[in-house]
Amino acid sequence: MYSIEQFRLLNKPESLVLTQHSRKRFAERGISIEDIHYVIMTGEIIEHYTDDKPFPSCLIMGYSGERMLHIVTSIDDELIYIITAYAPNPQKWEADGKTRKESMP
Repeated sequence: MYSIEQFRLLNKPESLVLTQHSRKRFAERGISIEDIHYVIMTGEIIEHYTDDKPFPSCLIMGYSGERMLHIVTSIDDELIYIITAYAPNPQKWEADGKTRKESMP
């Protein structure tokens, strides 16, 4: 499992890897590289996805300004791979942004 400190040590613009798809989604969602950087520096890991490939990933929750964001990300020894980032949906997440709401049957 990753620690937030591992992400913070690598958290430099030249160490962030984003796909063309993720850049497009961030533009649509109004999320900047600065938002990503700030959330990694000040946020916390709230979930681990140990079975993800090619590397395990995790969910970081934090704020950029007043806006709560979730970042799904992974790392290796040199790079941070940003898989996606979004504002959590209040229908799926409690107000704390850390707790998933129970699914209705």
